[in-house]
Amino acid sequence: MRLQNLAMPLGLIAVAAFFALRLDRGALFGDEAFVFLGPRNLTQLIVEFSIIGTLALGMFMILLTGQIDLSVGSGVGLIGGVAAVLVFQQDWPAAAAMGAALGVAIMLWTLMGTLIVRQRIPSFIITLGGLLIFKGLFWLVIQNSTVPVSRGDQSNLYSLLTTYYLPTYMGLGLALAVGALLAVIAWHSRAARRRHGLPVRPFGTEFALWIGVSAATLALVIICNHFRGVPLTLIVLSGTAAMVYFLTRHTPFGRYLYAIGGNEEAALLSGVAVNRVLIGAYLLMGVTVALTGFMTTAYSGAATTTVGDLMELDAIAACVIGGTALKGGRGSVGGVIFGALIMTTLLNGMTLLAVAPETKFIARGVVLTLAVWMDVGFGRAKT
Repeated sequence: MRLQNLAMPLGLIAVAAFFALRLDRGALFGDEAFVFLGPRNLTQLIVEFSIIGTLALGMFMILLTGQIDLSVGSGVGLIGGVAAVLVFQQDWPAAAAMGAALGVAIMLWTLMGTLIVRQRIPSFIITLGGLLIFKGLFWLVIQNSTVPVSRGDQSNLYSLLTTYYLPTYMGLGLALAVGALLAVIAWHSRAARRRHGLPVRPFGTEFALWIGVSAATLALVIICNHFRGVPLTLIVLSGTAAMVYFLTRHTPFGRYLYAIGGNEEAALLSGVAVNRVLIGAYLLMGVTVALTGFMTTAYSGAATTTVGDLMELDAIAACVIGGTALKGGRGSVGGVIFGALIMTTLLNGMTLLAVAPETKFIARGVVLTLAVWMDVGFGRAKT
């Protein structure tokens, strides 16, 4: 476990250092501007990271139960396309269109979850079918054409998801608020553990962790402010991560997710409503697919036939890199966020290097394979 915890930060540092040396060599000696480490690219990287991270958080809850969802990439395109068509072709108000698309996502993923638990059909088969069905429906919805997401006043709410940046003062205020909130949470957590006679970390270690996280948050805001400010997508990701963390760590529903993934039969015998929990996990997956669909379509500037392609693999890879077990029962929100950051950095760096598409596919496949191999290896080591 210690090796696994070190592998993520070391892997991220190695990937970032590689691209920085390849792209920013001249800037390091003052000859030219930064490319990879520049505020513009780092801000855009945060937008891309927020999109992948939001989808990965939904996948995380599915994987915790030992299930899987291969349909989310097609679902991202479909839900984003439904909202885009309603707004820019049917002249719906953006809020109403996005609400309707969210309802469609909840209905579809609840239906898939119900089929999986009621009919005892493997999730791999149901979601693989969903991948094909949603892709076909997506192409029908947009009529195999391109639906721009940048026309008229109706586009504001939709396109602002990836084009709005917080003002400088709001970003700095948010960083200070995050630091204060983390301090309060850490204090209450230590007090609660002491009341129950549980061990706590030394105060110096706790304080150093708080300083490190707070400083990293402030540095992130300062870097973003050198471009346009903190992107709205990061706020969406932060809110989603906070909700998923609360659900998985501080509610019976979250404990049931871990219990089902650890041993479904034992959870059932213990009185856990396994079917309802699994359906709930898929319902929440639909919510994150909708959020990701809106952001991805807005970031692409249009709903096209390629939106969402292979995003399910990126989400799964982010979870597994972050320590989530494919067999279920193990994982954390922090690990998923770290895994998503590694995947995003890799994809962003390859894009800046103008890597050929076929090489990108190979690299993503290698990363996914290595992630699964590590998951199997750590699982064996644990047993």
